[in-house]
Amino acid sequence: MNIHAEVGRSSATGAGDVRVLHPLRLHEGSTGDGAGRGPHVGVAIDVETTGLDVNAGKVIELAVRRFRYDAEGFITDVDEAFEWREDPGEPLHPDITALTGLADADLAGREIDEDDASRLLRSASFVVAHNSSFDRAWVERRLPDAAGLNWCCSMRQVDWRARGFDGRVLGYLLLQNGFYHCGHRASADVDALIQMLRHKDADGRTALSEMIETGAKPSWIVRARGAHFDLKGSLRARGYRWDAAEERKVWWREVADEDLVQEQFWLAANVYAVDARPQKICPEIVRVTPRTRFL
Repeated sequence: MNIHAEVGRSSATGAGDVRVLHPLRLHEGSTGDGAGRGPHVGVAIDVETTGLDVNAGKVIELAVRRFRYDAEGFITDVDEAFEWREDPGEPLHPDITALTGLADADLAGREIDEDDASRLLRSASFVVAHNSSFDRAWVERRLPDAAGLNWCCSMRQVDWRARGFDGRVLGYLLLQNGFYHCGHRASADVDALIQMLRHKDADGRTALSEMIETGAKPSWIVRARGAHFDLKGSLRARGYRWDAAEERKVWWREVADEDLVQEQFWLAANVYAVDARPQKICPEIVRVTPRTRFL
C-alpha cells in the first residue's frame, strides 16, 4: 500500500472495547491521499536542546522533513527525513539524557550542517513545529540564514478538541489517533507531526488545511504593560501568558484581528481603569503575520 501508516482498528472483546495501537512508520513517497503530487511544499521541524532557555542552552538535535500538499490540504507526498546531532561542548544534564535518550557519546564531535538545513527550510512555503513558540527561537539562533520565514504551529493553530482529542500534547494526540512512536526524539516527533496534520475531521477537512487557514490570518500580540501584580489571576484566566524574557517581562496574548477591539475594551475596564492601579495608560499592541509570529 502507498499509505504511510494505517490506523489500528478497535476490536470488541468480552472484557470491553480494545484499541489496537500501531507503530508510526512514515515512509518516503506518496501517501495515497489527494489527487496526484501536490504542488505546495511545507517543512516540519523539531529540535532537542540542552535546556529551556534559548539564551543559555544549545541545540543538540535537529530533524527536518519536507512534505507536499494540494489545494485541499491533503499531504500527498513525504520527502526524505534529515536529522543532525550536535556536540554542545559540555556534558548533558541527566534529565536531558532521560528525556531525549541522547548521551554524551552520541553527540561527541557531531555538528549540524548549517547550509543543508537552512536550504531545506528556505525551500518550503512555511515551517511548522508542534510548539513553534519554542522551536522557532532555537532554530533562528542556530541557523540565522533561515530567519524570517513563514511559521505555523500544529499545536496552537489546530482546534484539536473540536476534532475529538482530549489535549494538545503531540504524543497523546498520536496515541488517540491510533499510533505510537518510539521515544522523545526529534525525528520521531517530526513524523508524528506530519501524521497528525493528515487527520481528517467529520467533514473530511485535514488538520493541515485548518492550520494553514488559521496561520494565514493576521493577528495581534497584546501586551498588558503596566498591569498591576494583583491582576495576574484575571489575566491568566483571560488567556494571557507570562513572558519572562528579561527585555519584556509582561503578560501577553495573541488575539485574532476581529477580536482586537473587544480585547481593548476588556483591558480598558479591567486593567487600565483607575481603580485597577495600572502603571501604564494602555497596552502595547503589535500586528503579527506568519513571518513574525512565534518570536
